[in-house]
Amino acid sequence: MTVLDSILDGVREDLAVRQAEVPLADLRARAADAPPALDPLPAFRAPGVSIIAEVKRKSPSKGELADIPDPARLAARYAEGGAAAISVLTEKRRFGGSLADLAAVRAAVRVPVLRKDFIVTPYQVWETRAWGADLMLLMVASLDDGPLGELLGLATELGLTTLVEAHTPDELERAARLGAQLIGINARNLKTLEVDRSVFKALAPDIPPGAVRVAESGVAGPEDVAEYHAWGADVVLVGEALVRAGDPEDAVRTFISAAAARG
Repeated sequence: MTVLDSILDGVREDLAVRQAEVPLADLRARAADAPPALDPLPAFRAPGVSIIAEVKRKSPSKGELADIPDPARLAARYAEGGAAAISVLTEKRRFGGSLADLAAVRAAVRVPVLRKDFIVTPYQVWETRAWGADLMLLMVASLDDGPLGELLGLATELGLTTLVEAHTPDELERAARLGAQLIGINARNLKTLEVDRSVFKALAPDIPPGAVRVAESGVAGPEDVAEYHAWGADVVLVGEALVRAGDPEDAVRTFISAAAARG
């Protein structure tokens, strides 16, 4: 069993509990009452590099990363530093996140908010919109083409923007075939947790013209953001390096300026 398989098993177990507690009809009603989702693509397509700054307490590879007693305050500081969007981990077992974190961040910032989780069912898509997210993550590695297309279609119907994540040429081809407009290349292999930033450099040229290119994982400092941008990234998603930064607001600014300086 791969690391990803193990994570997905836990996700499905926790999902079953939530489904028993909150009927789909309740989620649909809550989603209908939610403000319209914000569109992140104009900011992501603007000149320079955009940063998606992540609220991330821990990870399967590194364990505990940071004590985050107030995710809303952290997100607000990211936004003040110029983050184009905020990512919130909502998976509980391996990442220490929750839907409560998502709701708190959504209430605290005016920029788009991404729900980062292992989404494998329509219930989770409704859940994402009901709790106020504007974007959600879909990982090609965790879904066959049929369910992947179904979830992408439902997200679009609900006004959500979907970050479709790939790690291999085959996964990228599948994302492109479905018409994904926001494509992430994850430098981390979620089956082994190994990180290789050159994966983005290798795959970025094959991202379809017009799609926004997102580099994920492997950022230790400003120079890594600058290099990803030089390799073609429109957006860089950063988690660990920001939650461990002493001044997250300044760290976001530094990442953006480093990419601008490199040109």
